[in-house]
Amino acid sequence: MPNKEQIKVIIKGRVQGVFYRAHTKTTADILGIKGYVQNLANGSVEALFEGDQKSIAKMIDWCWKGPELSRVENVLTQNVKALTNFKTFEIKYSNFL
Repeated sequence: MPNKEQIKVIIKGRVQGVFYRAHTKTTADILGIKGYVQNLANGSVEALFEGDQKSIAKMIDWCWKGPELSRVENVLTQNVKALTNFKTFEIKYSNFL
């Protein structure tokens, strides 16, 4: 895959309890993104996107919108140097609840 990269994303706002993770997975699958998405204890959502630059840029744009019931306040991104080579995109379920 040309220009393959990995980006960690933290999405803040009303992003839990609004199917944000499920919609993230659907969008990632459509764009061919690999990685994961999970809720954080502080009410944010964390995702790790692995794929080509163009698809990741589209995914980050989508993160600002999210599903209909979400209210995204901020999307923080951080490049990750080591590629994990994920096989799929998965929803991780936290045990903090």
